[in-house]
Amino acid sequence: MKSRFATLVAVLLALPAAAQEAPLMVSPADLKWAALPERPGMQVSVLTGDPKTGAYTQLRKVPAGTDNPPHAHSSTITNVVISGVWYTGVDAASAKDFGPGSVVTMPGDWVHVSGCRKGSECLFYQDGKGRFDFKPAAKAP
Repeated sequence: MKSRFATLVAVLLALPAAAQEAPLMVSPADLKWAALPERPGMQVSVLTGDPKTGAYTQLRKVPAGTDNPPHAHSSTITNVVISGVWYTGVDAASAKDFGPGSVVTMPGDWVHVSGCRKGSECLFYQDGKGRFDFKPAAKAP
């Protein structure tokens, strides 16, 4: 837990000052988690902005064993893995695993698969440059 908290603090301190009007100071006990009805089992804790309307930062929990089919997002998203093993790539066969401390930036409209490997829930910090969306794709290119 200390390692997870240290990573969370480091990420929060790295937020651009322009994105905040006041200091953002959040301890794990202060986080308010909300379920995502459109993504069963996933939870988010929004830190700044509003992922439904524009740029945002949030923490996201994804259940172990989650597999997201080919999809894209309209805007660039950066994930910093805090715990678990997150994977992503253009298809399941070539997807790469990313453990704690990994940084994954996905440009807008990049078709990919993603998910959380079996074994433990994934927790990551997410910085979205625009509104969050999940656009299913027929297949990865």
